[in-house]
Amino acid sequence: MNKRLVILPIVLLALAAGAWLWKDNHAAPKGELVLHGNVDIRHVELAFNANGRIAEVLAREGDRVAKGQALARLDTTRLALQVAQAEAQAASQRAQAAKLRAGSRPEEIRQAAAQRDAARVAVADADQVYRRQLDLVQRKFVPQQQADSARNALDAAQQRLKAAEEALRLAELGPRREDIAAADAAFAAQEAAVAALRHDIAEGELKAPADGIVEKRILEPGDMASPQKPVFTLALADPVWARVYLPEAALGRVPMGAHATITTDSHPGRGQPGWVGYVSPTAEFTPKTVETTELRTSLVYQARVFACDGAAGLRQGMPVTVTIALDQPATPAKPCPAAK
Repeated sequence: MNKRLVILPIVLLALAAGAWLWKDNHAAPKGELVLHGNVDIRHVELAFNANGRIAEVLAREGDRVAKGQALARLDTTRLALQVAQAEAQAASQRAQAAKLRAGSRPEEIRQAAAQRDAARVAVADADQVYRRQLDLVQRKFVPQQQADSARNALDAAQQRLKAAEEALRLAELGPRREDIAAADAAFAAQEAAVAALRHDIAEGELKAPADGIVEKRILEPGDMASPQKPVFTLALADPVWARVYLPEAALGRVPMGAHATITTDSHPGRGQPGWVGYVSPTAEFTPKTVETTELRTSLVYQARVFACDGAAGLRQGMPVTVTIALDQPATPAKPCPAAK
């Protein structure tokens, strides 16, 4: 018999035994669940909530940014001019409203009183002329027409006196409450217009909504921006989670909030604490309708193990190993102080 044919089965048996021993020595301790998955990070596409030309872009790919940090600015020169115009109109309307609330000046009241007195004198003079004309008509010295004209002049003078008296009364009463309210409303409308323009100027500065890392810089200075055009893609620093899949047999042994350890290939000896924050209610990997025990054991459920330290040392899509101790007591849904 060929010696090679005899040695080959022996070698294969030795390799199989070694592999079994290696697997046994490296298997997860009893009571622990070891899962493999990938890192997921939320992304935000940042765009201006206004139209305009980009004047400055202040961040580059890879930059770490803090919440509220300015990332880009629009050219707001035209808006600044509109604000100045609206502020001038608001100041004019404010003065008009203040004038109405202050009422008539003493000088205006005295002027109206003087006009009333002058109208009284004019009525007295017209009355004397009319009486003389009547006497002359009765004595046949003048025609009736002159007396009629004098009567008409007296009536006109009396009406002017009434108008002067009403003008004095209005001056003493001051503006109507409705006019004051209308002036105040017009002033409020002008102030709102100014506030709207200032808001537009504020929206000319694009700020980071949360801590993160600039993943993509899409537009450059000189480009036209709009709400439909993202300027940056931002990878949020928190929350960050490992997407893993729980076997059905482990569902009852991994409670929500269970503590876990996340390990990466780049730092195999350094685990990062995490917690189970989500388990899908829907099984994956068909069949969806389970009819036998064998098929039932092949179903898995997506879970998210959130990293307590956020994106520290983790990148989108990075493969990770997650270790979870089974049968942990129930814990709060967010056991990490910084968890979001």
